[in-house]
Amino acid sequence: DAPVSGEHVLQHLPSSRRAGTKPFYVEGLDTETGQWDMPAANHRYGELQAGVQLANRSGPLNEIEYSEFVQKVQDFAESVGATADVPDMLEVVARARELDGQAAPLDAQLSVTLRTNGVAWSVGFVQQVATRQGLVAGQVPGRWVLPSAEEGAPPMLVLSVDSQAALNDDPQGAVVRECQLSLDVPQTPASVEPFPAWHLMGKQLADDLDATAVDDQGQAITLHAFDAIGKEIDDLYQRLEHLDLAAGSPAARRLFS
Repeated sequence: DAPVSGEHVLQHLPSSRRAGTKPFYVEGLDTETGQWDMPAANHRYGELQAGVQLANRSGPLNEIEYSEFVQKVQDFAESVGATADVPDMLEVVARARELDGQAAPLDAQLSVTLRTNGVAWSVGFVQQVATRQGLVAGQVPGRWVLPSAEEGAPPMLVLSVDSQAALNDDPQGAVVRECQLSLDVPQTPASVEPFPAWHLMGKQLADDLDATAVDDQGQAITLHAFDAIGKEIDDLYQRLEHLDLAAGSPAARRLFS
């Protein structure tokens, strides 16, 4: 009925802004700037809007998740003296399924397994080799990442070993016979050439570890196979751009999360 302060909005925001596996967001229409922004102190808002993500790697928004979202939005609206106008559930769920159907075929996560040609490696040795190649320790034990040049962006490449071995108290005593180098295609812009970086990093790690790059069936990956994968990735980048979901864009990172 009347503009509300940013402090009032922040005080009553739902403690968990997730509906099942889907995040949702709340924005306010700033009475001074006329812009939609995330609520902040020392601002006033004449309207509020909430949006829930229709799909991610957990699948499309379903009826239960939508109902949870609507309930949280209605409770929030009541607490700030507003009335929530929500769209029809069947229409929203249908849109979510349509989006998921378009996105699923474009979700590519490349992974190559580097398998030792001889003796097993200690986790400590893998870490030394990874560090020499510019990888840094990730948040999860047994993972090393090649950070993105873009601040706050997901890493470009991830090298991982068996998590149980990585959690061993003695990193020199825990041994592994293989590791995986992964590239999350939709998360990284094509302009930084992540596929060539993935291919080159895999080759360098294989040389340093005395390992062979193998596919999911345990067969050695040939140069011809890498070339074929590269062409498929180029096609994927074009298809993502056609849907306004360019790899590395905020929309793509949300959808493929």
